Amino acid sequence: MARIVIVDYGMGNLASVRNALRAVGHSAELSDDPAAVAGADGLVLPGVGAFGTGMRNLARRGLDRAVREAAAAGRPILGICLGMQLLFEAGEEGGLQPGLGLLEGRVTRLPDGVRLPQIGWNQVAPQVDHPLFAGLPVPFWAYFDHTYAVEGEPLPTTLALTDYGRTFASVVGRDNLLGIQFHPEKSSRAGLAMLANWGRMVCDLSSSRRSI
Repeated sequence: MARIVIVDYGMGNLASVRNALRAVGHSAELSDDPAAVAGADGLVLPGVGAFGTGMRNLARRGLDRAVREAAAAGRPILGICLGMQLLFEAGEEGGLQPGLGLLEGRVTRLPDGVRLPQIGWNQVAPQVDHPLFAGLPVPFWAYFDHTYAVEGEPLPTTLALTDYGRTFASVVGRDNLLGIQFHPEKSSRAGLAMLANWGRMVCDLSSSRRSI
């Protein structure tokens, strides 16, 4: 079985993400050990809170380097909510601050005129055929809780779109990197299906590595 590590950097609902993965048959462990993070078969970077605080917490523990090492090694990485935002180059929350820089783009505030944060259910419209969406309707409903989103549309990394004040990328991906702006662990059957699909992708890649 693939070794999935949920990065514990002091931000987010770690236990609920782990429980959701376990509910769909994928064992996962929490870790703030950079060596464990860098060496995992698959990483989940969850998060609830501010962009700058998240990056400071990652850097303080050396986890930013570990995540970048895992990405460079081709290990699957799934960013959830704040974790997705941190994959990008920068975020403007609290003043423009650098992110992990694994994906091009920056994270900006959703526009005035809608209630912020966006808390609740909204539609997600997949734009491409991707294994992450296997078995899901088009569109599907998911649970959001955020004030900031990736700026610019379309992005080369966009996999799915959502409208709230403006159209934004609610699922992004390139190669081994995937990001989900909503909370799959709170998104009922659709969210659990996405976690199950991602876990299978990690297991398949881990098996192919071992067979080489």
